[in-house]
Parts: sequence; C-alpha cells; structure tokens
Amino acid sequence: MESVGRSPGNSIEVVPVEIITKIFPARPSAVPGIREFVQECLAGAPLAEAEEREVGNTILRALLSAAGPSGVLEVSCRKYPQRVEFDVLPSRSEEPPPVPPRPDAPAASFAEWLAEALRSRGITKETAAEELGVSPKTMNRWLAGRTEPRLRDLRRIEDRFGDVRLH
Repeated sequence: MESVGRSPGNSIEVVPVEIITKIFPARPSAVPGIREFVQECLAGAPLAEAEEREVGNTILRALLSAAGPSGVLEVSCRKYPQRVEFDVLPSRSEEPPPVPPRPDAPAASFAEWLAEALRSRGITKETAAEELGVSPKTMNRWLAGRTEPRLRDLRRIEDRFGDVRLH
C-alpha cells in the first residue's frame, strides 16, 4: 500500500488488487468448478474451514439469484492485500463455456440427488414435473442425467425439495 500526498491532511491510498473472472454455465454441474475457483481465490486467505464453507454457501445462494436468461454466470474475484471480494453476475456472454470433465468429482450428481428426493418423498416423476412446471420429458432428461436444469429452474426445485446437495 502506498499513500500519495495531495495536500496536508489529505492523501490518496493506492492499493494493489488482482481481479480474476471466470464464466460458468448456469447449471448444477458447474457448482464444483465454481467452488474450486472460489477456493483457489481464497488460497492464503486467513479463513477457517467453516468460514470457507460459509463463503461457498453464500456464493451458491448468489448463483441462484443471479441466474439470468443467458444461461451463464460470471464470477469475479478481487484480491486485496487484506481481503478477498466476490461478485456473481449474469454474464454478458452468450455462449456458456464447455464444462471440462472432472475425473476426481464425487459420484453424487444432480440426477442422483433428484431421484433420491423424489423417492424419499414418494413422489412420481410425473407429479414432480407438474409441480415444477416442466414437461415429463424434461423431468426424464434430468433424472437420466442427460440434461440439468438452469439455475432459475433449480430455484423452484429447491423451493419444493429443499437444498440441492452437490459435491
């Protein structure tokens, strides 16, 4: 940090900042990649494990709020000497980037979570589709893991079935 004098008693503080931005598809499968990005940005930050989890949960809630019609999200990290700030915004980009395969990702997928949510509540996929305002065909695709909902659809899913637990 450096202070530049302007006049007696007044100074301008110059603070180095590093800004890192990544674009992610607005899909549940992007959550592990977003968490990884956040953890990389927080590397070296003086946060306890519980605080890091809370940052991750806060960002997931922001993702659900920021899901826009473009289908992609922009996550920006600003690293200051004493703190880290994140912005989660609907992206101005039209094309979502491809999601790279994650061979180290845990087995729990959105499709598995959704199937378990329906099973545990004794709800048929047809009933769930109707309650969520999607077609039975869309529900079949989600359950088969062929597609995933956009984050705006995920909000309705969470309202009906509770927090989506993705690893």
